[in-house]
Amino acid sequence: MNNLLDGHIAAPALALLIALSLPAAAGAATPLMSPGVEVVPHDDSIFGPDPDYGEHVYDAEAQKAIYGGKRAVPTPRPLLELGRPQYQAGPLTAGRDWFGERNLAFPALSVYGDWRTAVADNDNGDRKLGQVATRLNLDVDLKLTATERVHMFLRPLDRNNEFTRYEFSGDTGEDDGEFLLDGNLETLFFEGDLGAIVTGATGKPTDWDMPFAVGLMPLLFQNGVWLEDAFTGFAITRPAQNSPTLDISNYDVTFFAGFDEVSSLAIRDENGEVADEDVNVYGIASFIETRGGYAEIDYAFVDGRDRFDEFDYHNFSVGYTRRIADHLSTSLRAVFTFGQDTETSERTAGGVLWLWENSLITSKPSTLVPYFNLFAGFNRPQSVARDNGGILKNTGINFETDGLTGFPLLDDSGHDTWGGAIGVEYLFNLDQQLVVELATVQLMDDDDPTGPARGDQYALGIRYQRPLTNAWIFRFDAMKGWRDNDEDISGVRLEIRRKF
Repeated sequence: MNNLLDGHIAAPALALLIALSLPAAAGAATPLMSPGVEVVPHDDSIFGPDPDYGEHVYDAEAQKAIYGGKRAVPTPRPLLELGRPQYQAGPLTAGRDWFGERNLAFPALSVYGDWRTAVADNDNGDRKLGQVATRLNLDVDLKLTATERVHMFLRPLDRNNEFTRYEFSGDTGEDDGEFLLDGNLETLFFEGDLGAIVTGATGKPTDWDMPFAVGLMPLLFQNGVWLEDAFTGFAITRPAQNSPTLDISNYDVTFFAGFDEVSSLAIRDENGEVADEDVNVYGIASFIETRGGYAEIDYAFVDGRDRFDEFDYHNFSVGYTRRIADHLSTSLRAVFTFGQDTETSERTAGGVLWLWENSLITSKPSTLVPYFNLFAGFNRPQSVARDNGGILKNTGINFETDGLTGFPLLDDSGHDTWGGAIGVEYLFNLDQQLVVELATVQLMDDDDPTGPARGDQYALGIRYQRPLTNAWIFRFDAMKGWRDNDEDISGVRLEIRRKF
């Protein structure tokens, strides 16, 4: 105690001890607290002594090792960061009350994305091509508050799915190259939370959230199977609801509409290209957590305008995902397309696709993942809208091109076909990925195919990728496809990606 009372801290320390030992004075001011909160009397019995390690000295490094020796992982920084940086330690700068004291502004501008360059030798059956191609993805993000931002996405080195490239081999026998610049915006939208905006404007707290987005915005539902597109419109969500009566712990409902750049594979112009004008879409999508899994129930109406009026169609989809015991993670989806009012021979949308996706849970559930995905498509099922691949894009790596070199793939339309993919993904020590897959597409009617496949198709695909640094990624793909009544296909490619 003598040491405690020595020097300049003696008086404050003594005053603190005296204050703690005395009961509160009669009529003392009540602390400012929220409604419904009250002071709880102090009870010494609920506190225990600090842990006693005996002769062992506390070792902070040993304590971190309990959690796998986790440490901060270096990450690439954006090309440009102005204002408050993202994912950084404090202290943080104070917010500004531009939008109200209860919805403070933390302005920040960042530019990030990736730069992909690949060399490939592809044989798509009707065309052989060796090339080096490059693609730049730029995201420009203007953060305003904790919930509001303006976002823009550009791809300046490609135009109309043609990429800046140099072709060094092919059917023409001539070397050729093309440098493309494109200033068109892929997305430009504002998103925020209406509840937070109202709170800031009125100064009164709200007890509801309502996220929304408006502009040229990307939307993705059911893992991209039902919808994966960017169009001009709006979306608004009622999130975090529940229903004890229906055993629903959480559900979200999203309403959306698109009025331009809606890309439906069922509506094409006179040149056979997907029409992105005179097509609207209106829909509702729901995500429901219930009975140990989650369901997705979605409906949309694709509205062809003027010259495309006869190609209107409805699209209803339902999916359910859950884990079965400790052995299988499974998703079952059905996409129903109906209501197109045109001649049967000219119908581009109408039918149903069943998709069953499965991954086995092994003794190494985070790194060793065998999977098998099965599908059956009747007539001409369609997604609501998509600007990237077909409805079977996520069924396996043999149904997905690379979005850069035109890497070959199996028929991904799901039109009067059935089949699937079986493969295994291994992530080593979470520092690299290897995928090996066998896939097939089988015709429902060999004599009358309705999709791109002229006969049954089979493929073997391999993918390997690993980070070279915290910013550079190497990827290798190879596939061989065998197609009845058509030319076989094959491809091999090497890619380097720089993330920033």
